[in-house]
Amino acid sequence: MDGMEIVLLAILGLSLILSAMLIVRPKMGATRDGKILGFVALFMLPLMAATFGVQVHVEKATRTEFCLSCHLMEAYGKSLHIDDPAHIPAVHYINHRVPYDHACFTCHGDYTLFGDVKAKMRGLRHIWAQYTEHPQPPLELYVPFPNGNCLHCHLGSRRFEEGATHNIDPDVMKQIKADKLSCVSSGCHETTHDTKNLDKAKFWPPGWTGDKK
Repeated sequence: MDGMEIVLLAILGLSLILSAMLIVRPKMGATRDGKILGFVALFMLPLMAATFGVQVHVEKATRTEFCLSCHLMEAYGKSLHIDDPAHIPAVHYINHRVPYDHACFTCHGDYTLFGDVKAKMRGLRHIWAQYTEHPQPPLELYVPFPNGNCLHCHLGSRRFEEGATHNIDPDVMKQIKADKLSCVSSGCHETTHDTKNLDKAKFWPPGWTGDKK
């Protein structure tokens, strides 16, 4: 339990204590101070708890642990450990090019809750499908993976700006930055979450089995 969750429980606990006091001693509600206390206990503190609770769970939703807690995402979690430099998500993850605790969110920050209105609506659609349609892998993105998800880290970096492949043709870099040539298109960084071939893959660290601790 982290600090944010402790604060949330403290707010809820205080609200329950004050509400219990009003129930045990109803005459308190007849006084001016009692009415203020009741307003705080029954409206202000629950409103604070709800607002803070949303913040806590939104923050949790950015964590890798949250994303991989769904059984459907288990194979994608395993693919982050593939020991092959051609596998883009894995090479970022195992080399700490993205934060371990926020790996999914770092590369998919435009997705569902964290994207635009359409993305948020698709997120609600995911929840509905999870409980009513029981989706099966492999999963597919609703829209092509945007270069902006790569460029928010790589743009301006020397390796990216001076990369031989990126500069082999003057138009290549312009097309990448304009999102007209996808970073994950064929011939570029096309190997992402290769969940179909996990049984053939070599994983890092050595001896890693993918078992949950």
